[in-house]
Amino acid sequence: MNPGKGILLKLIDEMPESQVQQVIDFILFLKNKQDNQVFKDLLSASESSISFWDNDIDDEVWNNV
Repeated sequence: MNPGKGILLKLIDEMPESQVQQVIDFILFLKNKQDNQVFKDLLSASESSISFWDNDIDDEVWNNV
């Protein structure tokens, strides 16, 4: 285990049970934020590549399929 995770586990172990849910909520918030960024990155990549297909030659070919 890396040192950062060890410190987190120690701190969580020392905190009152009443605050553990707040830590869980914050960790889930950070995870959700990271997941959203991955989605935005994928969306951006797909949008940047879509212009490749936007041309008259491909339009004509697909119109005749």
